[in-house]
Amino acid sequence: MAGVIRRLDEAVVNRIAAGEVIQRPANAIKEMIENCLDAKSTNIQVTVKEGGLKMIQIQDNGTGIRKEDMEIVCERFTTSKLQTFEDLSSIATYGFRGEALASISHVAHVTITTKTADAKCAYRASYSDGRPKAPPKPCAGNQGTQITVEDLFYNITTRRKALKNPSEEYSKIVEVVSRYAIHNSGKSFTVKKQGELVADVKTLPNATILDNIRVVFGVNVSRELIEVGCEDQKLAFKLYGYVSNANYSVKKCILILFINHRLVESTALKKAIETVYAAYLPKNTHPFLYLSLEIAPHNIDVNVHPTKHEVHFLHEDCIIESIQKHVESKLLGSNSSRTYFTQTLLPGLPASTSDLKASGPSPSHEAGERVYAHQMVRTDSKAQKLDAFLQPIAKAPPASSSSSSSSSSSAPSAARPSGGATGACGSAELGDEEMLDALAEVEPKEAEKMETSAVGAEAEAGGEAEGEGEGEAAPRKRPRVNKEEELTAGATPKRRVIKLTSVRELREEVTEKNHKGLQEMLQNLAFVGCVNPRWSLVQHHTKLYLLNTSKLSEELFYQILIYDFGNFGVLRLSSPAPLYELAMLALDSEESGWSEDDGPKEGLAEFIVDFLRKKTEMLEDYFSVEIDGEGNLTGLPLLLDRYVPAMEGLPMFILRLATEVNWENEKDCFRDFSRECARFYSVRKEYTLDSDTQPQAPGDEWVA
Repeated sequence: MAGVIRRLDEAVVNRIAAGEVIQRPANAIKEMIENCLDAKSTNIQVTVKEGGLKMIQIQDNGTGIRKEDMEIVCERFTTSKLQTFEDLSSIATYGFRGEALASISHVAHVTITTKTADAKCAYRASYSDGRPKAPPKPCAGNQGTQITVEDLFYNITTRRKALKNPSEEYSKIVEVVSRYAIHNSGKSFTVKKQGELVADVKTLPNATILDNIRVVFGVNVSRELIEVGCEDQKLAFKLYGYVSNANYSVKKCILILFINHRLVESTALKKAIETVYAAYLPKNTHPFLYLSLEIAPHNIDVNVHPTKHEVHFLHEDCIIESIQKHVESKLLGSNSSRTYFTQTLLPGLPASTSDLKASGPSPSHEAGERVYAHQMVRTDSKAQKLDAFLQPIAKAPPASSSSSSSSSSSAPSAARPSGGATGACGSAELGDEEMLDALAEVEPKEAEKMETSAVGAEAEAGGEAEGEGEGEAAPRKRPRVNKEEELTAGATPKRRVIKLTSVRELREEVTEKNHKGLQEMLQNLAFVGCVNPRWSLVQHHTKLYLLNTSKLSEELFYQILIYDFGNFGVLRLSSPAPLYELAMLALDSEESGWSEDDGPKEGLAEFIVDFLRKKTEMLEDYFSVEIDGEGNLTGLPLLLDRYVPAMEGLPMFILRLATEVNWENEKDCFRDFSRECARFYSVRKEYTLDSDTQPQAPGDEWVA
């Protein structure tokens, strides 16, 4: 019996059509970004939760949607860019069918908040199956449109289960936004996960195409690019873009192709250009390509695919052949020089016989040996330190027998410039046992010898010395060099010897908490990169470690304050900072915890000023904190060269000096002050946000 043909319900038709247009979260974001660009937006922000399946929010500063149009904005085939079919032959916008928002509303919950330039307020409405759930309601909002898409594919369980990897979907979203950000220079794009402080992609409104490529793909790509551009009046097309030269290659071809400013794919063009590069690149490697092709609108058909990622145009073979010849001519002109990277030995480090054998032809019995992944160690040219190129200043050998023993221990470390030195500035290398034995010595000279090795020692809570400070051999303010050791290029004037019992006990406390495993890791790590302002990634041997930069930097500055006690430089403020104003700013913040029971703020601020002025002499002598006679802060301690703490924390630092430091006991006073100062100098996430998204905090007007 023949089947009965029935007319499908409208809801079923719309849901089927939506599944063709919106195949995954990245398609929904692509459609909405194109709507933002059609609305003349210059700032587009994308926020994603669980790979876009839970929530997608996109906000722009475009022209907005009129309140009268919000009733039909999510219905199919409603658009402001097309009126007749003939208009398709000269279409110059991204959208033209009016299916994007309609398709999204049939497979997700959509909320639109929009405001036009002439409207007095914004309007918000929620949509389901293409229709608003209620009339638009007035609300507060900026000019432009904010679209929130929640629970994508909630009514298509098969599609939802197929997209079960949020990380993979988020990477595809970042890829789409990155490509549009590269092409649309002069517009700012931001994409990040919900709840994250740092965006995964962020381009600036005044950046060029090359700047955006550098932000997205890195400096290694951007410095190897060749600008291409050609025009053909007969074929009515114009090409502009950047392609990689013969010195750069990747395992997979990266082609970013825009035709009439629309992100598309072209297999024929990709194969044609890769054929050109086959003569220049090593086997199984591919180029990086960014091409923007503008073709006369009447020669192109954009209505050939539901997601519009394919287009057809006239004279396709001739245009591709012309582009192929132009790219080849550019490569021929840039092939005069080639760059090859080789691994070289550090200065002063002899090559072992095993290394020489490894680089030469292998014997037949070693041919079958295989190096496994867990045995490999990361090597990078960036890991080479500048200390390797600093040669020590020659000095006559000491005459006494006692000094000869000390110089014999320091001479090997001078001969080995970098690899594994414990000090940041070429001090004598001490083992863990020797460092602990040195603590028993009473002489200040012996105590100073172990100070450099002691920094970087406390365990458990997140670390001692910052990984970058020890592993990367960051320059310290005053390298500690004994008189009996060889002088290096970084030698500084004589230090003031501090013999206070309290300071010695604080140093011993740090040494007693020394964790040998952590100390060795921080001394010999390789810095990989910053995950975000709070976390850093380092490698030690074959393992990766995630370091808490805030805790590491706080412990680093604490130990600098203890071991450099009384030997700090001064960090001058650009203009004196009145202590009274700083105290008032701190009391006005929620962090201070001030309440009316504490008394009036003005009285507390005056008390803080008078209290700190009484401590001026001690603060200046021991910690280089300078306060003038009028109660103005003029100087702070210089703990690291070329490092200035975030001045946003200065008001709270002044308040805590008066309230959190035990000024009655000498040892407690030095410990509490060092802890508060280290907290102020540390890298804190609340002061490391992007400058354009962070409100001005108290203390911004003082600069060191």
